[in-house]
Amino acid sequence: MNAEPCTYVIFGATGNLSRIKLMPALYHLDVANQLPSGTRILALGRRPWDQEKWLSEVRDMVVAKAKDDFDEVVFKRFAERLQYHQGDIVDPACYSSLAEVLSDKTKFARNIAFYLSISPADFGRVMELLSNNHLFNEDEGWRRVIIEKPFGYDLDSARALQKRISHYLTEEQIYRIDHYLGKGMVQNVLVFRFANVMLEPIWNRNYIDHIQITHSEELGIEGRGDYYNSAGALRDMLQSHLLQLLTLVTMEPPASMEAESLRDEKVKVLKSIRPIPREAVHGHAFRGQYASGHVKGAKVNGYLQEDNIPADSMTETYASMKLNIDNWRWRGVPIYLRTGKRMAKAQSTISICFKHPPLQFFRDTSVHCVDQNWILLGIQPEECIRIEMTVKEPGLEMKTRTSSLDASFRNEDEKAIDAYEDLLLDVLKGDRSLFLRFDEVEYAWRIVDPIVQTWADERDYIATYPAGSWGPEDSRLFEKSAHTWRSSLTPECK
Repeated sequence: MNAEPCTYVIFGATGNLSRIKLMPALYHLDVANQLPSGTRILALGRRPWDQEKWLSEVRDMVVAKAKDDFDEVVFKRFAERLQYHQGDIVDPACYSSLAEVLSDKTKFARNIAFYLSISPADFGRVMELLSNNHLFNEDEGWRRVIIEKPFGYDLDSARALQKRISHYLTEEQIYRIDHYLGKGMVQNVLVFRFANVMLEPIWNRNYIDHIQITHSEELGIEGRGDYYNSAGALRDMLQSHLLQLLTLVTMEPPASMEAESLRDEKVKVLKSIRPIPREAVHGHAFRGQYASGHVKGAKVNGYLQEDNIPADSMTETYASMKLNIDNWRWRGVPIYLRTGKRMAKAQSTISICFKHPPLQFFRDTSVHCVDQNWILLGIQPEECIRIEMTVKEPGLEMKTRTSSLDASFRNEDEKAIDAYEDLLLDVLKGDRSLFLRFDEVEYAWRIVDPIVQTWADERDYIATYPAGSWGPEDSRLFEKSAHTWRSSLTPECK
């Protein structure tokens, strides 16, 4: 697929996401000569800035995030693509003036992508106003709308939002972005699974004991108290990012890497996940909230002491789940997911634990228990693929140890590509492979909705854990006493 010239209209262009992700990503695409000639970026914000002020702000955004030395020549070219448009997204007059600006065919490409870096509560109204001003008409070029998560607050709100926006857009025009899917290592999961024939025969319930997916953060809520207190860890991470990782690890091989084939297989996985009845929620999900503690030696506040958090808040900052996939490949293999803030280490990992050998051949030696084999996929900050195997230690005695086989993902001289660079370019190409289809969103909400509803009703207790720890004690989720959370990518400490 070739990228086509496009006008990117960014709503919320002066906000945090634009500042730390979108503008730097677009600049880096220009550095790599990936933005087609004629591509323009129209930034929409409420602040009373003129063009000079906007360019100064973008320069600061780019300098702060530039991978290499800031390139004046490239930025001059990039600046020629930029234009600022002041307006309030709730004011209908903003859209009539926007339509007038975009009507200038000498400046703006006829293909238009609207990036909604705004509150999800405003999605429907913004699309209505765009439609009323004929900005979704595709008479002269395509129209695409990029929507940031969360898509809905629960199953009912997701369906209501979809019903509303489908009045204005077809499914093919909607790009629901999950930046996790743009991460290089996440995409490498597909290559690891489907380009290596030696793995396929053992990638099933006959050999795999259980799977763990972890996303932990050292940071707290970082001034986002209003948003986070209404969302919580379950909605913020588990319903979206971690369930997406689960689908990539467990899906069947797609017929092709074409977008619909890939997404069809992901939906099949979500449909196969065993529903959690309301009465069984406590056996499948656990929540916690960080208390005061120490992170990297510094004392930090507990969640209830953060700004804009009510003293009686029951919002979870830690959430874990046990899921089962009822299909031929994965029946009987528990899958554990967890995420949390203010934890001991910031990392995202997929840990696949294999079963013990069917016979213990070392009964008459000093080897009493052979460690299980693991495949470890490090997503961030360490991007890696590791296979742990048991080997004999050098010497006369029969002693064993665990050795790790590393498959490097990136050479030392190769730099990481930010997920947003990949995804913003995919919009220009019309490649929806890494964007979510609505049935993916809907089935993900179906999985977590019983937990959302149960936790909303139970307001009397939430477990706590010290900031800087690995979270509260949630061992009741594990199906076997030997199952414990794996918190390290190294064999020495699991």
